[in-house]
Amino acid sequence: MSAESERVFARLVTAFAKDRDVTPPDPSRHSFGANALRVDGKIFAFLKGDALVLKLPSDRVAALIEAKHGKPFDANKGKPMKGWVMVAGQHARWPRLAREALAFVRG
Repeated sequence: MSAESERVFARLVTAFAKDRDVTPPDPSRHSFGANALRVDGKIFAFLKGDALVLKLPSDRVAALIEAKHGKPFDANKGKPMKGWVMVAGQHARWPRLAREALAFVRG
């Protein structure tokens, strides 16, 4: 995990802390999503290695993958998870994409 990815994700956590419906990562958790941003208990974004993993509508995920801005997320199970995308690098895109994911998961 690069220091830059960690810094950018930390800035996202700080920015979303202003939204009282958003729960920041909980390092005391030892399960999937321990480092995730959540809204109403549902994960919308988390850091995995140098990639931001986001929950987005399937058509948006497909568009990001087609444009080579993201890759499918498979949670190390070998099969892509529907509605999830990994965006490695491209740190300037992360805040906008995280806001999209928040809005989508919030409903």
